Amino acid sequence: MSVRLFDTLTRTQRDFVPLRAGAVSMYVCGATVQGLPHIGHVRSSLNYDVLRRWFAHSEPGREGLDVTLVRNVTDIDDKILRKAAEAGRPWWEWAATHERAFSAAYDALGCLPASLEPRATGHVTQMVAYIERLIERGHAYAAGGDVYFAVRTFPDYGRLSGQKVDDVAQGEGDQNAKRDPLDFTLWKAAKPGEPSWPTPWGPGRPGWHLECSAMATTYLGPEFDIHGGGLDLVFPHHENERAQSCAAGHPFARYWLHNAWVTMGGEKMSKSLGNTLSIDALLQRVRGVELRYYLVGPHYRSAIEYSDAALSEAVAAFRRIESFLHRTGERIGAPGVADRVPAEFAAALDDDLGTPGGLAVLHTTVREGNAALDSGDRKAASAAAASVRAMAAVLGVDPLDPRWHAGDRGDEAALGALTALVEELLERRQAARKAKDFAEADALRDRLLAVGIAVEDGADGPTWSLKNA
Repeated sequence: MSVRLFDTLTRTQRDFVPLRAGAVSMYVCGATVQGLPHIGHVRSSLNYDVLRRWFAHSEPGREGLDVTLVRNVTDIDDKILRKAAEAGRPWWEWAATHERAFSAAYDALGCLPASLEPRATGHVTQMVAYIERLIERGHAYAAGGDVYFAVRTFPDYGRLSGQKVDDVAQGEGDQNAKRDPLDFTLWKAAKPGEPSWPTPWGPGRPGWHLECSAMATTYLGPEFDIHGGGLDLVFPHHENERAQSCAAGHPFARYWLHNAWVTMGGEKMSKSLGNTLSIDALLQRVRGVELRYYLVGPHYRSAIEYSDAALSEAVAAFRRIESFLHRTGERIGAPGVADRVPAEFAAALDDDLGTPGGLAVLHTTVREGNAALDSGDRKAASAAAASVRAMAAVLGVDPLDPRWHAGDRGDEAALGALTALVEELLERRQAARKAKDFAEADALRDRLLAVGIAVEDGADGPTWSLKNA
């Protein structure tokens, strides 16, 4: 396997060499369950889901790896406590409600279940042990019930984010109690009305950064392969995670990966800015597989500037794949999945998970397959369809996968019948256009439109969609 990944720590693209032969260990920062998930939240999980699928992909000459993916749940946090209090609901009930919403969103968009999904509140014992180790090694100190990490005791601080120590402002904790304004909180002393756990330093609750270090090392060991998350986590979260973990004597993550944001109007999508699009709202407009296609299509390190037009373009592109596979099924029989992907597709994904290049290969294969169908070359069309399915499966968007096949359009048999009828009318329309009988072509298009089927003409031929799908 020759996967190369861009490592945030070294700012270089590096050959991926797993710590343990034949296996990959990944820790991905998951949800802080303060509210309902939006597409900015789930993009990260989808990106690492595709990476996981590519690592696990096996074919002749390429042995798949055994992937362990840990994705945490932050279920205790300042925002959770504040929002639960504002809603007049118990903090634990608020967190559990939104954790279920995130789980439903991951499932609706086809994320494979995480190998482990630990909650922060279930690992306080490990966090306390972590703090004790840091205090013993001279990297942490208690002050008034709080415990702080002493940043200047870790000379490598700032390397991950590229910040200079003297330019850093943590802005958390009791500034009067801290020895240095740079220091960040490991443990927060209990406040009236807040949940707390007993510790040698008094009752309190964990700091955000500490939670991930404790959970990652508990399940993946002191050193593991990949730590992933959104670009917004590089500082301070991941910088602080790395500092406290390494200071505790753990090599920690060997590769640091960060995906870019989903933006609206050039700004990161966030609840505080009021520019979010919930998963539930979008799934009223498009199917889960179509939304997934939209979010995994761009390179994971490139920002996605959301627009209705861009989403519609992605939906149309996915439906071209779907239409080709249904055409093949109707004319030749349901296509299987090829035992290997095209070399160009593999090269694109090996190159820092280059999904745009991979999709370019996939759509080229769709065009070739459609041309083969039109010319009556059943063997070439069947081979193209099998190859398309293999590539789409790596991306988690195979239209014929059982989880997507019936989709939201109803029964599988009904969909097949509808596809056959529509494709027959589209072929008649194409023949009319070729004969320059534009009146007949327009009449066929209007006939489809009258029953709720929109037709779009493109460089690859016509595509159709249900107007309200």
